[in-house]
Amino acid sequence: MARNKSKLVPESRQMLEQMKYEIAAEFGIYTGGSHTGGADTEFGDELGSTTGHSSFAGWGYLTSRENGSIGGEITKRLVRSAESSAFQIPNL
Repeated sequence: MARNKSKLVPESRQMLEQMKYEIAAEFGIYTGGSHTGGADTEFGDELGSTTGHSSFAGWGYLTSRENGSIGGEITKRLVRSAESSAFQIPNL
């Protein structure tokens, strides 16, 4: 079954990209390359962001586990954010 990769909110693309690089840096996964914001290098030195990858070839050189960890953490953070900002219905 083909997936629909269109975003419900097109403006969210930049925020999700930034979050992806930030989480990769937090996990110590080297992402290299150029992108907006420099999020992957912001904490890179203190987190030891290089994991032996010497050149940038896109996200495709990462293992499925590394990509899955990043995607899973994005999902957790988005759910946590939605839960904390959701309207709370009082108990009757």
